[in-house]
Amino acid sequence: MTTLTRAELARTIDHTILRADATRADVAKVCREAREHGFYSVCVNPVHVPDVAAALAGSDVATCAVVDFPLGATPSAVKAAEARWVVAAGAREVDMVINVGALKEGRRDEVEADIAAVREACGPALLKVIIETCLLSDAEKEAACRLAVAAGAQFVKTSTGFGKAGATVEDVALMRRVVGPDIGVKASGGIRTREDALRMLAAGASRIGASASVAIVTG
Repeated sequence: MTTLTRAELARTIDHTILRADATRADVAKVCREAREHGFYSVCVNPVHVPDVAAALAGSDVATCAVVDFPLGATPSAVKAAEARWVVAAGAREVDMVINVGALKEGRRDEVEADIAAVREACGPALLKVIIETCLLSDAEKEAACRLAVAAGAQFVKTSTGFGKAGATVEDVALMRRVVGPDIGVKASGGIRTREDALRMLAAGASRIGASASVAIVTG
């Protein structure tokens, strides 16, 4: 992984701005950076999706939106409606948060159905499932990954970045082991340097979520 070029590393990154105080000007700056450096996507809250899709039109940078972020605690029908809205507005990828409480209570059928409802609502868009690893035991992480795959998600993702901790090498390796080679693993939360990103990729991540993306690729 240390032999990755700057451009190759950039294509693993979802350039992210999810702050509550993000303005349109802030989001426009992130879009310019994504085009300049060739990041894989720009990941934003739903309200910014139309502006991002317009700003990235004609580029290779995808528009990504979070759904039911950061808690994952709204009803499935609401999550699905939000997913349909962001895809209609131009999102090509959707990052949803699971119902963590339901998972921890062992209501696994409910968790799988929740993910499946969003997967159906995404239509052609790719779905990543945020399991918020910092709140889960290893057994719960494994269960969450298996449920996401069973529900048809294309990716599992470590963290919202709003929890008590972000991605770890150990969690990424666990997730990769559980989902196998054909499902994506996104490491997100606390990744701020090239070295951080390379460690996650070496552990099995196929995508990095970061707000420090420019620093990661430029050093």
